[in-house]
Amino acid sequence: MSVSVVLFTSDLRVHDNPVLRAALRESDQVVPLFVVDDGVRDAGFDAPNRRAFLADCLADLDASLRSRGGRLVLRRGDVVDRACSVAASVRASRLHVAAGVSRYALRREERLRTALAEAGCELTVHDAVVTAIAPGRLTPSGGDHYAVFTPYFRRWSQEGVRAAVGAPRTVRVPDDVSSEPLPSRAKVTGVSEGLAEGGETEARRRLTAWCSGGLARYEAGHDDLAGDATSRLSPYLHFGSVSAAEAVQRARRKPGPGGEAFVRQIAWRDFHHQVLAARPETSAADYRPRGDRWRGEAGEIAAWRTGCTGYPLVDAAMRQLRHEGWMHNRGRMLAASFLTKTLYTDWRVGARHFLDLLVDGDIANNQLNWQWVAGTGTDTRPNRVLNPVTQGKRFDPRGSYVRRWVPELAEVPDRYIHEPWRLEEQGGAPDGYPAPIVELSRGRDRFERARNASDG
Repeated sequence: MSVSVVLFTSDLRVHDNPVLRAALRESDQVVPLFVVDDGVRDAGFDAPNRRAFLADCLADLDASLRSRGGRLVLRRGDVVDRACSVAASVRASRLHVAAGVSRYALRREERLRTALAEAGCELTVHDAVVTAIAPGRLTPSGGDHYAVFTPYFRRWSQEGVRAAVGAPRTVRVPDDVSSEPLPSRAKVTGVSEGLAEGGETEARRRLTAWCSGGLARYEAGHDDLAGDATSRLSPYLHFGSVSAAEAVQRARRKPGPGGEAFVRQIAWRDFHHQVLAARPETSAADYRPRGDRWRGEAGEIAAWRTGCTGYPLVDAAMRQLRHEGWMHNRGRMLAASFLTKTLYTDWRVGARHFLDLLVDGDIANNQLNWQWVAGTGTDTRPNRVLNPVTQGKRFDPRGSYVRRWVPELAEVPDRYIHEPWRLEEQGGAPDGYPAPIVELSRGRDRFERARNASDG
């Protein structure tokens, strides 16, 4: 009886999973395997929020497999050692895994290929499982990747997304393969109080609800911070609890500006994955070095991390991050601009803090979005600065988002909500809320002088 191993990584689902489907098609039995990888922990990416969300995802995946006659097999340790051990124990002829783009994923694939070959087992790596379109599929003439989003998106939009594959009806697992206990969210400490529930069941519920309602309003409301008019699917896309390809297909069945805007965001995700695939070093190094001599003042960084900068919109975004392990995209851009441009602090400081808390903390999207805002990445306007007061008046005009996350400002009138220091003109600023840690024009002038000197 033929056996294949399915090594789950960032594809924790049974619906539209080409890795699982291919293994079931070629073999009588499969071993659905997940390894709680020591390498992730050793690299410092085993953050509590993602660990708790992962526990939900694995429990849900196991339940889905059991409902089809199978089960999830879990191991802990080095992913290559454990995968090869399982493959040898069942005499598997092939191991299937989704392609990744990070340096760690590429090393894992190389190590798997070598170790499995020595054991007489083949490795099959599947593209377009984590992304809607495979990172290396679209290339410009004369180059290995697109460095600017607009031409990439133009080409991406013309490319057909692969057809979604259905969930299997039956999954047969060898009886003699044991499993270690699944992790439990309840045993993870340091988890954000408002962290969402993980797993494919919740992901599909959210995707269906989104396509039925919120999608139509997305174009008009996606920047409304208080309106919370985004899909909140990013954690599920990160863990692969929902397929990017299926999300694109379902959104395109709802023609209109909302669906088009949502699909564009998924294309941005694919764009960053293809940049990292071509330039793996950009997970830590500048894509376009500017010669910056970052400041990195400890007190300012601490104020930014804790949401005590004196700028309400920045502080609200940072407090949302700490409470939910998630942040509105407009808030991410603003918080990143404030740290890198107004405080002139190295983007890597902010990217690390985000990875410590974000449940959707993804190397490609997190690092390259930070570089985009810092002006060392793919942004064609590298010196743009987002003003938190202007942004607040535009995207939170009544201050509802600020009041939710910065209760010290709950009673501040609308006209002062984004400039509470102006209340001194009326007799005093709110008690307990800090004064701005830097004057905006001073921060901007400092950044522009430093960046111009570096460019020169």
